[in-house]
Amino acid sequence: MQIPDIKKNAEHKMNASLEALKANLAKVRTGRANPALLDTVHVEYYGSMLPLSQVANLSLLDARTIGVAPWEKGMGAKIEKAIRESDLGLNPASQGDLIRVPIPPMTEERRRELTKVVKNEGEQAKIAIRNLRRDANEQVKKLVKDKLASEDDERRAQDDIQKLTDRMIAEVDKIVAAKEQDIMAI
Repeated sequence: MQIPDIKKNAEHKMNASLEALKANLAKVRTGRANPALLDTVHVEYYGSMLPLSQVANLSLLDARTIGVAPWEKGMGAKIEKAIRESDLGLNPASQGDLIRVPIPPMTEERRRELTKVVKNEGEQAKIAIRNLRRDANEQVKKLVKDKLASEDDERRAQDDIQKLTDRMIAEVDKIVAAKEQDIMAI
């Protein structure tokens, strides 16, 4: 493996860490409705547990209400029960074939708790990125040790990897700040 491959691999893995952070933050509830909130809900369907999105159509009815339209008639009660029993604190209501899931407004205390969760997720992403930096630097050092690269190449590569790390950490900070702002907005 050459230095450009190491850098490209590190960048790819750091981007994957950013995507994981975005996916984790999408599950953190803000004051607005978002069908992604129900991604963690699983429903029993003919003996197996399936994600809600595989047994029903999820849509936004308005800014504070998610609509769940089951694909089969008999699934409504099971879906309602699964949403109610999830740890999301939601209370669905049936309306014919459609299940309405109103998102309650959040209290100031709950908003502060969620910002702590968001900061923690951001910190975990930063740790993952720093670990990737360390791994990439170790791979470069191994190339120098095996005499496949010069010490000048090592210094340049480590500088490039550090710049990449700084850029990724700044991106994490930006994503976390945007999510915190979203949570604290009333």
